[in-house]
Amino acid sequence: MPRKRPTRRLAPVILLVVVALAAGGVYLAVRHVPALLGQTGCTAGSGRAVVALDPEQAQIAATIAGVAYHRGMPSRAVTVAYATAMQETHLHDPDYGDLDSVGVFQQRPSEGWGPASKLINPVYASTKFFRALAQVQGYQRMPVYEAAQAVQHSADGSAYAQYQTLASRLTPAFTGAAPRGVWCWPAAHTHAAAQLNPARRAVVRAFGPLAARKAVSVQGDGEAGGAPSLSVQVPQASVGWAVAAWLVTHAGQFRLHEVRYAGFRWPAPAGHTGWVKDTGAPAGSVSAS
Repeated sequence: MPRKRPTRRLAPVILLVVVALAAGGVYLAVRHVPALLGQTGCTAGSGRAVVALDPEQAQIAATIAGVAYHRGMPSRAVTVAYATAMQETHLHDPDYGDLDSVGVFQQRPSEGWGPASKLINPVYASTKFFRALAQVQGYQRMPVYEAAQAVQHSADGSAYAQYQTLASRLTPAFTGAAPRGVWCWPAAHTHAAAQLNPARRAVVRAFGPLAARKAVSVQGDGEAGGAPSLSVQVPQASVGWAVAAWLVTHAGQFRLHEVRYAGFRWPAPAGHTGWVKDTGAPAGSVSAS
């Protein structure tokens, strides 16, 4: 299995904050997250612990969850991956590191992880990570830090333990176990056309062969009209919410104006308000426009 030398920590934690308050203060905490993060940002989770993320962190977290679904990895594997990525890069994707380490997991080309040009792609890096984790016998029964260390072979494997709680809070939000667990407020792109075909291709790269297609919206009288949309067929609700989280976190990149699923809608222009009820949103597919 590829081994990894100790890496230097790349940057202090700027975001990635857990707001853990008494129940009476949670609503105020969530409402003030946008003010804490600035013009763009995301939150994951609900209830007594809300995790604040910058856009890149949220995109990478959503992609890791998508790759885990594609590879049939359980939620425990996602938690291990999050704890590892937070310790290594704070869920960012640098093209540099200690010696030849690169990417979100700081994997080294010289140690057999793959070429640097591919390792800076979170889909590729996550795939390599999960392949290695799957070879660790009994990893689902191990403490998270031990499973992470079994893959990373870091100089201080206990360092991953400090992120176990935080990683476990991210996992249900991004894997879809917690519906409507992720919402963002991207930069304004009111008049820009949504880049639906690039978004479709990127969804399939992360989640695998889901049925994703660009569709023409249908008006109430059954006639085609209006703006086109992206439709992603999903086999179950949790996958639908994981795909929805991916689309929401990538809305700024692909200029998506809204995401709809299972009776709810996330509107990009008012993204800081989170998900709102939308009785017309279907349950069998996630749509974005």
